[in-house]
Amino acid sequence: MGTLSLAVLAGACLGSGLWLTFVRLPIMRQPRFVERIAPQLKSVDVGSRLLGSQSVTPFGPLERIVRPVARDAVTWLNRYSPASSILARRLDQAGRNQSVLDFRAEQIMWGSAGLALSTMVILSLATSGSFNPFLAVLIIFGSAAGGYLFRDYLLGTEIRKRESRILAEFPSLAELMALAVSAGESATGALERICRTGNGELAKEFSRVLAETRAGTPLMESLQNFSNRTQLAPLVRFVDGISVAVERGTPLADVLRAQAQDVRDLSKRELMESAGRKEIAMMVPLVFGVLPLTVLFAVYPGIALINLGF
Repeated sequence: MGTLSLAVLAGACLGSGLWLTFVRLPIMRQPRFVERIAPQLKSVDVGSRLLGSQSVTPFGPLERIVRPVARDAVTWLNRYSPASSILARRLDQAGRNQSVLDFRAEQIMWGSAGLALSTMVILSLATSGSFNPFLAVLIIFGSAAGGYLFRDYLLGTEIRKRESRILAEFPSLAELMALAVSAGESATGALERICRTGNGELAKEFSRVLAETRAGTPLMESLQNFSNRTQLAPLVRFVDGISVAVERGTPLADVLRAQAQDVRDLSKRELMESAGRKEIAMMVPLVFGVLPLTVLFAVYPGIALINLGF
């Protein structure tokens, strides 16, 4: 029994170490835009961030190692809080007219479905004579948690698809708005024309902006709420550009055309980056699949001839 306990403890320590190593790999933690441009913005401060960071606990270096993991854990737990503001923002990003409690109830239903299905599978296995209590409990609770988390994963997939559609629609609508402004219409009139002619996700968001404006909210405040809902960098720059153009008298049409061109350039860069990543991924079957077979076909006839010579 003592040997088994030591083996379980050693396995748990090894698994925890491998998991920490895996989640801290650069590919698993994509740097934020602020972190990427921070080294270029530093002109005077050349000190190390590790040496200059202040500790709030007496553990010193251990705190600096554990702090990112603890921050990620708190962020992850906030996503599953019953009254989470993060979930409310994600529902807005997905374009769903659904409250946080309704979505939590939907997640519980998915978890209950997973629990019911796994219970049926375990009962069928028990009737056939193959029953393991530990494995049964693990499968049942794992299926319930998996159903709960899978609904959140589907929400994230829905958000990504909607954001890609919004970015694909943005250049055309921005140029249409620039054309309307050049023809003499105001920013509100240009938005109304976009809402009449467009039928995509971005046009729906602009319709929501117009509805808030007609309800008495200032246009710039409604646009700021729109950028806060979407959390997309091109749309944030779009709202900022309109704000600067309205406040300083800059020609709004030129700003909108520049914003549309920036989004098109961003799409081209993302396409090139995706092509580069897929090109590297294609090396895996080439190196581990095609190349060994090629070497085998090239070397085997020579080895066969040498054997025949002997």
